[in-house]
Amino acid sequence: MTENHLYNLMKQLVQENKSLWRIKKHYMEEAEGCEECQNFWKKVGENKEAHVKELEELIKGHM
Repeated sequence: MTENHLYNLMKQLVQENKSLWRIKKHYMEEAEGCEECQNFWKKVGENKEAHVKELEELIKGHM
């Protein structure tokens, strides 16, 4: 495995966490009053949480 491979996983983990933070802190709040949009952001957030967990496990396995 190249060092760049691990870097790519770590970089993606940072991006997923930033995106998840925005969804939780801004997007859900700003979608208040629109159940359809809140459901969408909730679903996206759950997917991001799953991606974060998977990336964390991958990174742990390469360290």
